[in-house]
Amino acid sequence: MNKKRLYKSTKDQKLSGVLAGVADYFGIDPAITRIGFIVLALGTVVIPCVIGYLLAAWVLPKDTEI
Repeated sequence: MNKKRLYKSTKDQKLSGVLAGVADYFGIDPAITRIGFIVLALGTVVIPCVIGYLLAAWVLPKDTEI
């Protein structure tokens, strides 16, 4: 059984690979998740979005570690 796992991507990484890993998890283009994150952060509150991103970058394993 192949389980889907959330991880940081190293193949399409811009900052830490979190959004590329999320895009891979959902099977969509990483550009869509990056644009969506920017729109969400600017449209709502920036600081909690950045804190969430930093926490994910710290907690999620890299795809090479899975």
